[in-house]
Amino acid sequence: MSAFMNGKSSKEASSGMTWRIIGIFGGGLAALFVLSILSLGFGEAKIPAATVLEGLLNRQDVMEHNLLWDIRMPRTVIGLLAGAALAAAGALLQTITKNPLASSDTLGINAGAYFMVVLGMVTFPALQHEFPFLLAVAGGLLAALAAYLLSGGKEATPVRLALSGMIVSMVLGAFTSALHIFNKNETQNLFLWGSGSLIQLDWDGVKYAWPFVIPLLIAAMLAGRQFDALELDESTARSLGQRVGLARGLGLGLSVLLAAVVVSVVGPIGFVGLVAPHLVRLSGIRKHHLLIPASALWGALLITAADTLARMVRSSVGEMPVGAVMAIIGAPWLIWLVLTKMKNISGSGSGQSSMNIGGTALRIRFVPTVICMSVLLIVVILVSLSLGGTRIPISELLSSLIHRGDGSYSVLLNLRLPRTLVAAGGGIALAISGVLIQSAVRNPLADASIIGVTSGAGFGALTVMVAFPALTVLAVPIAAIAGGALAAAFVFVMAWRRALNPSVLILLGIAVSAIASAGIQVMIVKGSLWSSSSLIWLTGSTYGRSWNQFNSLFIFLIVLVPFAYYLGRRFDLLAFGDESSTGLGLPVRGTRLWAMIIGVMLAAGAVASVGTIGFLGLMAPHAVRMMIGHHTRRSIVLSGLLGGLMLVIADTLGRTIMAPKEIPSGLIIMLIGAPYFLFLMYRSQVRKV
Repeated sequence: MSAFMNGKSSKEASSGMTWRIIGIFGGGLAALFVLSILSLGFGEAKIPAATVLEGLLNRQDVMEHNLLWDIRMPRTVIGLLAGAALAAAGALLQTITKNPLASSDTLGINAGAYFMVVLGMVTFPALQHEFPFLLAVAGGLLAALAAYLLSGGKEATPVRLALSGMIVSMVLGAFTSALHIFNKNETQNLFLWGSGSLIQLDWDGVKYAWPFVIPLLIAAMLAGRQFDALELDESTARSLGQRVGLARGLGLGLSVLLAAVVVSVVGPIGFVGLVAPHLVRLSGIRKHHLLIPASALWGALLITAADTLARMVRSSVGEMPVGAVMAIIGAPWLIWLVLTKMKNISGSGSGQSSMNIGGTALRIRFVPTVICMSVLLIVVILVSLSLGGTRIPISELLSSLIHRGDGSYSVLLNLRLPRTLVAAGGGIALAISGVLIQSAVRNPLADASIIGVTSGAGFGALTVMVAFPALTVLAVPIAAIAGGALAAAFVFVMAWRRALNPSVLILLGIAVSAIASAGIQVMIVKGSLWSSSSLIWLTGSTYGRSWNQFNSLFIFLIVLVPFAYYLGRRFDLLAFGDESSTGLGLPVRGTRLWAMIIGVMLAAGAVASVGTIGFLGLMAPHAVRMMIGHHTRRSIVLSGLLGGLMLVIADTLGRTIMAPKEIPSGLIIMLIGAPYFLFLMYRSQVRKV
C-alpha cells in the first residue's frame, strides 16, 4: 500500500511539473505572440492588428507593410534577441555564483561594456565601427571579474555581490560621464542608446546580433548538465566527476558574451536577467536544459512588453528608453524579492556587519589633527579665492576680504567667495552624511548614493528643470530635497518590518536608485539635456553658486551637525551588531532611524546646493577611520573637515586646469574617488572580518 501511495504521489508530482512546463512555455509563447503583434502595431503611426497579420502573411508594396517589415519588425526581433540573451545570461550568472541577485547589470557587465563602447567611439572610432562586440566583451568581462573578486568570490553573500557590482558600475559610470562631458559632439548620439534603445532603422542590427546570440543560447542549453552540477555542493559535484572550475568558467564566458553582444547593439538594459530567471524558477524548473530556454523566452517577453509600453506612452511624455521602462518594471520585482523571498539576507560575508575595512588604524592624535586640518582648510579656501581666470595676489585678496583694499577685486570676490564656501559646506555635509549612513547600515561601503538619496534628489531637481522651467531658481533645491527625502522615506518604510536590517536597506536603496536613475534618463532624453548645464549639475558643480545657496546649506549644517554630534555615542554602539547593542540597552531601530534621517537630510541639502556628487561621502569617512579608528563623534569632525577640503580643492582644480572652460567638481571627485574606492573594496575583501 505504501509503495502504491508513493508511486501515486510521484506520478502526481510528475504530472504537476509537466503542466508547469506547459504553462511556462505554452503560456509564454502565447503571450509573446500577442505582445509582438501589439509591438508591431504601436508607434507614431498605428497599424491595426488585422493589417499587421495581413502584412506578415502576405506582404504588399504598400506603406503599412513596408513600415512593418523595414522598421518595426527589426525593432521587435532585436528586442526578442536582446531579452533572450540577457535573461539566459542572468540564469547562468545566478547559477555559477549561487547568488539570486546576480545578473549582467548587478555584476557590472552592462556598465563595463557600455564604457568600452563609449571609449571606443571617442578614442578609436574605426575600431569601434568594425569590432564593437570585441570592445563590449572586454569591458563586460573585466567588470564582471572585478565585481566578483571584490565581493569575495565564491564566499560572497548576495548583498556583498550586489553592492560590489553597483560600486563597479558607479566607478565605470564616473569615467563614462567624463567621456560624455569632454566629448559632447562624438557621444551625443550615445545618450539615448546608453539608456537602452531598441530603435532600428534597418535589419543591420539583427543581422549582426543573431549569429552570436542563437549559437550561444544553444551552447548554454547543451551544457545544461554541467551547470546542473553547480547547484550541488562543490565537494559533492567533484566527487561525481564534474569539473566545477571549468563549468564556472564556461558559464561566465557565455554570460559575458551574451550580455556584451546585446550592449553593443541596443545599449545597457537592466533587470531582465534578474526578473526572467526568477519567474521561471518560481514555477519549479531547475534543470538548465529547460531553465535556459524558458528564461530566454520570458526575457524576450519582458523586453517586448517594456518596448510596447514605451511606445504606448509616447504621445504624452515622448518615447521612453526601453532600459528605463525595464528598470521601472524590474526594480519593484527586486523590492518584492528582498522583502518576501530572501529570508537570510544578511549573510556573513566580509563587510556585512563590520565597520572595519582592513588594516590597522594609525591612531593619530585627535586635537592636533583637527587644528591642522582646520588651518589647512582655511589656507586652501584662500588659495582657491585667488586662483581662476583672473588671479588675485594674496595680499590684495586679504585686503579686500577685510575691506582695506582698493576694491578692484570686490566684484570678483563676490562671485568666488560664496561659490568656494558652498563647495566647503557641501563637502562637509556629504562627508558627515557618509559617516552617519555607514554607521546606520553598519557597512563601510555605503553612502547616500547607495540608499537612493542622490538619485532621488537628482530626479526631483531635473523634473523641475524639464517640466516646470518657468519656476524660480529656488524650486530646484526644494525639489532636490523633496526627491531625496521621498526616496529615503520609501526605503525606510519598506525596511521597517525587517527592523531596518542594514542589508535590506542597501538592497532597497539599489532598487530605488534604479527607478530614480531611469527617471533621470527619461528627463535627459526628453529635455535634450546632454549639452546643457543640467547635465553638468548632475555630475556635481559649484558653478554660479551664490549666497542664497550658501545660506540654505549653512542652515542645514548649523541645525543637523550638532544634533549628530550629540547622538554620536549612541551611533558608536551600532557597530557592535543588533543583539550586542540591544544587550547594552540601545534602542537599535530608533537609533538607526535617527542616524539615517540626519544623514539623508545632510545629503539632500548638499545635493540641492552642489548637485549629485558621488564618492565623497565614501572616501572621507574611510580616510578618517584609517587615521583614528571607529569613533563617531571624532569622525564627524574630521570627516567634515576632510570633505570640505576635498571639494574646495576639486572646485579650484576644475576652474583653473582648463580655464576659461570649467570641469565639474563632482567629476574630479569621481575620477579621484573611483580608483581609491576600488582600493578600499580590495582591502575590505582581503581582510576577512
